[in-house]
Order: sequence, then structure tokens, then C-alpha cells
Amino acid sequence: MVEANLVLTAGIFLTALALGGLLALRLGQSVIPAYILVGVLLGPYAPSVGGVSLTVVESTEIVRLLADLGVVLLLFFVGLELSLASLIRKRSQFLRAGAVDVAVSFPLGIVVGLAAGFSLVESLFVGLITFNSSTVIIAKSLIDLEWIADPESEAILGVIVVEDVLTAAAFAVLSAVLLGGADVASLGRTLGQAAVVLVALTLLAYYGSEWVDRAFDVRSGELFLLAVLGATALVSGFGLAAGVSDAIVAFLAGAAFGQTSHAARIQDLLAPSRDLFAAVFFFVVGLGTDPRVVVSVAGLVVAAAAVTVVGQIVSGYVAGRSWGLSVEGASKMGAALVPRGEFSLVIAAFLLTAGTTPALRETIPAFTVGYVLLTSILGTMLMRNAGLIQRVAERLPTTAQS
Repeated sequence: MVEANLVLTAGIFLTALALGGLLALRLGQSVIPAYILVGVLLGPYAPSVGGVSLTVVESTEIVRLLADLGVVLLLFFVGLELSLASLIRKRSQFLRAGAVDVAVSFPLGIVVGLAAGFSLVESLFVGLITFNSSTVIIAKSLIDLEWIADPESEAILGVIVVEDVLTAAAFAVLSAVLLGGADVASLGRTLGQAAVVLVALTLLAYYGSEWVDRAFDVRSGELFLLAVLGATALVSGFGLAAGVSDAIVAFLAGAAFGQTSHAARIQDLLAPSRDLFAAVFFFVVGLGTDPRVVVSVAGLVVAAAAVTVVGQIVSGYVAGRSWGLSVEGASKMGAALVPRGEFSLVIAAFLLTAGTTPALRETIPAFTVGYVLLTSILGTMLMRNAGLIQRVAERLPTTAQS
């Protein structure tokens, strides 16, 4: 059994992740779907070739800690990139473009969930999963396509910030509802604790930058890395104990560090660890994915993508025009916001363990994996062919373009 030799196991799956990522890059795709597929191919649900199973990792427990740290670091870096000062300075543009995106994209996911026969709470989770664009995939694509210096880049990232903040808040409430159970008093305490944690961290992120700056003024790179990672994991763990998702707490911790002079240093020192742990996280998502279950919801995945991808292109385009972008820039924005990724998978991973119904524990997580795979591929392709959206937009009446 390969798992008896943990070093060999790590060598096999890390090499497989590297090869899968390289193949994805050669095909012009995001590495995230590749990492998930590697997990499926090497996990407990792996296929057999010539009567020999490809399973290398039979349990997620041996890599669970790295995967959990991957979640924390992914959302920490999302928060790190969030500039509260810029958000306040350009609040009218952010809110206007974000409101357009929210008003179209979020309800579409809820409607898809209700149409599929899910309950209201289950449909709200589906709405969150289909609503939040992938920061990692989009940011990487902006760099790869050399859009990062274009005017639409700020608008795209601005809308993502609005999505992340709304998703974080809604996820905190919905997760508290599940973790709090049906008892009203218990749920009230859980929501109260969650609110205290969220408010305290938000205030720290906005007002506590000088204190955080001084507290982490450590000359040694090694000790600085340990201090930042340790503090982030510590507050995330306390947040989880208080009934708030550790991912949400990590997001706010990142926002706190993002206001300090340490942000660039954290990017340099912690980014490699983030990428490693994040790859393991996506790998673990694949390990827990039964392809048979994904196939069983394939119709729902395709239907949801058909509705929400078109809706996202339209809402992204309109949001871009409301920001003040040209038809070309707004077309790029519509394409760029299509991929779903890390936050959707974080929600799915939470539901795997905290779900209170079969749909929350099995169907929706399986749907999420299929949906993320499909939209990440479609989104990458659309960004590379945003001119198609532009040509369609240019044929519309002038009033529709604006």
C-alpha cells in the first residue's frame, strides 16, 4: 500500500500535480481543473487500468492539514489584495458596478437551485457557489493576457472585491445557520459570536494597521514568515471555534495585513507556500470527488452553466459600461468574470462536513466541482476570445451598448 510510505506518496502526487499543471498551461488552461482531476485520478475513486487501480491516496487525512492551510492562505491573499482605502475612495464606482453584477448573477444561481428542486437554504448556497468569480484564475489570466495595465483590470478586480465581501458575509451567515442547528437560542449565540468576530476583525483591518505594522516588524525573514502564518492560522482557528468559517476570518486577516507596510514582504515570502498548499487543497477536492456522482449531476452542471455564464457575461458587460469602460473593455470584463474557483470550492468543502441534508453533503459539492471545472475552462477560453463578445455588443443598438 503506497500510503504506508508517506514520502513516496507525497512524491507521486506532487509530481502528478506538476505534470498536470504543465499540461494545463500547454493547453492554455488554468491549473486548478488539472489539480482537481489529478486528485480524482489518484484518489479512492480512481479508475482501474488493466485491473490495476490507480489509487495512490486512499484517505484525505494525510494531506488534510496542508489542504486546510491552503484554504486559509488563499483567502488570506484575497484579503491582502483588498485595499480598503481604494474601496472607500472609489466607492461609488465599485458599488455601482458591483450592484449590477450582484443584481443579475446572484439571483440566477438561486433560481437554478430552486428550479432543480433544492430548498431555499440549499438554493442560497447554490447561488453563492455560482455567483463568486475566481480571484486566482482571473488574476493569473489578467497577467498572462497582459491586461493587468489596462483600464478594465481595475474594474474587474473592483467587482471581484464586491463579490468577495458579499460572499464572505453571506457565507458567514449561512454557515452559522448550519453550524448553529435548529435551536433558536443556540443559533442566536452562534450568530452573535460570529458577528463579534467579524466586526472585531473588520475594525482591526481598517483601524489597526499601525498596531499590526509594529507587532510584525521582525527583521528575520524566517521568523516573520512563521509569525504571519502562525497568527493567520491562530485567528482562523479561533474564528472557526466561534462559529465563523476559518476562510472568512483568514480573508479579514489578510485585509488587516494589506493595510500595512508588510504587504509586499508577505507576498514575496508567503506566495510560494500559498501556491503549494492551494494546489494540495484542490487536489484534496479531487480526492473526495466521486466521478459517478459528478456524472449524475452533469445535466444540472450544464444547465446551470448555460444560464449563469450568459448571465455573467451580460452583467459583467453592463457593470463595465457603468464603470465607464469602452465596449472593448466591458466585453473583456464580461468574459473575465466567468471563471468560478477557490471560494466556490471552499463552500463545497465546508458543506461536505457541515451539510445537514444529502443535497448539501453530496449533491451540491459534486455539482460545485463539475461547475468549477466547466466555468474555469469556459472562462479561460472566453478571455482569450473576448473579441467575440465585443463584436456581438457592437451590433446591438446604441442604447443597449451603454
